[in-house]
Amino acid sequence: MPKKRVNRYARQIILEEIGEDGQKVLGRSSALIVGCGALGGVIADHLTRAGVGKITIVDRDIIALENLQRQILFDESDIGIPKAVAASKKLQQINSEVVIEAIVKDFNPNNAEKTLGSANIILDGTDNMETRYLINDVSVKNEIPWVYGGAVSTYGMSMNVVPKKTACLSCAFPHMPKAGSLPTCDTVGVLNTVPSIIASIQATEALKILLKKEYSHDLIVYDVWGHDFKRIKIKRSSNCKCCAELDFEYLNAEKMEVATTLCGSNSVQITPAVEGEVSLERLAKRLKNAGDVTLSPVHLIFEAEEVTISVFKDGRAILKGTDDETLAKSLYAKYIGN
Repeated sequence: MPKKRVNRYARQIILEEIGEDGQKVLGRSSALIVGCGALGGVIADHLTRAGVGKITIVDRDIIALENLQRQILFDESDIGIPKAVAASKKLQQINSEVVIEAIVKDFNPNNAEKTLGSANIILDGTDNMETRYLINDVSVKNEIPWVYGGAVSTYGMSMNVVPKKTACLSCAFPHMPKAGSLPTCDTVGVLNTVPSIIASIQATEALKILLKKEYSHDLIVYDVWGHDFKRIKIKRSSNCKCCAELDFEYLNAEKMEVATTLCGSNSVQITPAVEGEVSLERLAKRLKNAGDVTLSPVHLIFEAEEVTISVFKDGRAILKGTDDETLAKSLYAKYIGN
């Protein structure tokens, strides 16, 4: 007798919530994950194993030793590699049937809609509110659902944003929090079990939305240390600048050079005002007499003045060894150019 073919999704297909038809829906679906650290890595892992047909990962950062405490998709051999690239390789080994696209870029107003592509859902694996408001603008404008998530200290939260059906992020938080007003992993730390739990909630809600099943309309908050679980009802606001007035403030932001301190890594990212292809080979030749240069297919690493500068093909750079944005801008201008 011929050997029966094993279906990798067998345990998922027998769930009445999914079934064979649902599995086919997932196989035709496409997800965009913005950020592939603690949250994004777990989300990507779950969706890949669940058989979502295409997963696009966009992440601006490279893997550092301090990431390994909570970013479970990576190991010590990945240190120094762009997160999107390392994640793509790992995920492809997990499920070769899924198309994995790695984009090593900052998700910003210059490229947000182009990066969206044909995604059916967006998942938040970021570590800052400005990018989340940008995702919210892209979601509402293009009527693509997204799942917000955040994790810090011993707690985290998640909320679904389905345009025209649920509240959006701006309904829940009408104003951008002032700098320094929110706790971060730099200031209060993060327990490594928290991102895994919140990301699992996000991935579950994403599957529900893709399958057109009933999903949560609430802001979910969970503190793992005290096992305190809350559901907070968020109503759509008739005065919301984003989903009511369609004023996409973050998507339409003026294009300028931006310096961003990266959470928990003693690093600053510099994003140039205008994206453009940079010849890493020519840049390496120009910098070789100024410091140590290492060239890879996706980025250049330059060490000088006790700072390690990683330059990517779009001109973006991450300067590790300082959290001083003024100094970072100065070093970028000195070595990379304005």
